[in-house]
Amino acid sequence: MSIDPRKAAIVGCGFVGASIAFRFLQQGLFSHMVLLDADQAKAEGEAMDLSDGLPYGAAMEITAGGYDDAADCALIVITAGANQKPGETRLDLIGRNISILRSILEEITARDFQGILLIVSNPVDVLTYAAWKLSGYPRERVIGSGTVLDTGRLKQLLGEELGVDSRNIHAFIAGEHGDSELAVWSEANVSGLALEDFCRIRGRALGLADMDRLYREVRDSAYEIIRRKGVTCYGIAMAVGRIAACIVKDEHAVLPISVVMDGQYGLNGLALSIPSILGRQGLEEILEIPLSPEEDRALQASARQMQEAIASLDLQTRSLSLSR
Repeated sequence: MSIDPRKAAIVGCGFVGASIAFRFLQQGLFSHMVLLDADQAKAEGEAMDLSDGLPYGAAMEITAGGYDDAADCALIVITAGANQKPGETRLDLIGRNISILRSILEEITARDFQGILLIVSNPVDVLTYAAWKLSGYPRERVIGSGTVLDTGRLKQLLGEELGVDSRNIHAFIAGEHGDSELAVWSEANVSGLALEDFCRIRGRALGLADMDRLYREVRDSAYEIIRRKGVTCYGIAMAVGRIAACIVKDEHAVLPISVVMDGQYGLNGLALSIPSILGRQGLEEILEIPLSPEEDRALQASARQMQEAIASLDLQTRSLSLSR
C-alpha cells in the first residue's frame, strides 16, 4: 500500500490525543487526520469538535475511523493507555499499557502499514522498544516522543534563570523519560556560547546547586502538574507537533526522541531518549554525544532501569502479523 505523506492517525482520544489533534490542526501539516479510539463515539465527537475550527485553521479533513482508514498514513501516533495518577511513576503504567499497545499493534500490523509509528503512551521508552519488538518494523520507523517534552521544560526554566529567550537555549535531557533521566549540562550552550561564558558576560552565576535545582524541577514537573490538574497534555502536544513537523518537512532535525539502541554508548536491547536526526523516513542517525564521566554513569544507570523493566515483559511476536 502506498503512503499518503500528508495523512496522519492518532490512536487514543483522551486528553493527550485530543490535544495533539488540536496541535496538528493548528500546524496545517496534514491534509487528512484520522482519530481512533476504543470509544468510537468519543472519536467522532472529537472529530466533530475539531472540524468546527476548520474555517479558522488549515484546510484539512478530520474524521473518526478505524484501522483500515489508518493503513496508508505516513504517521500513526499512539497515545492510548492508562494515565499517570498522582503518586505514580511512569514505570508503574507498564502492566496496564503493554496489553493495550499489543492490541493496537495487532490491528496495525495486520494491514500493509508502511509509515512511521510514534509512541507517546507512557512509559514511552519501554513501550517504544516493545512496539519495535512486537511489530517487526525497522527501528527507523518506530520512535517515541522521548524527552522532547523534558528538553522543552529545561530550555524554558534555563531561559527564565538566565534572562534569555528559551529558543536560544541549546540543552537536552537524555535517558529515560522519567525519574532516571539526566540533564547533559556539559553540552549546554546559549546560541553557541558555553553556559559558563554566557553567565560571565551577563554577570550571572549558575552553580552546581542551581543546575541540580533546575534538573529536579524538570524531572518532577509532570508530578506537580498532575497533582494540580490531574493530567499533562498541552506540553506533550507541542512536543509531538515538533516531531511531526520534522517528519513531514523532512527537516533532518536533531531531537532527543526515544530510539532503539544499536550499540551507541555500548547499549543494546532497549530504547532510550537520545539526540537523534529525524526526517521523512523516520530515524536517520542516533548521535553519540560526548558525555562527562558523571553523565555517562547516569545514562548507564538509566539504561539499566529500562533493561530491567523490559526484562519483565513478554514480548513474543506470536500473536502479531509481522508485515513490514
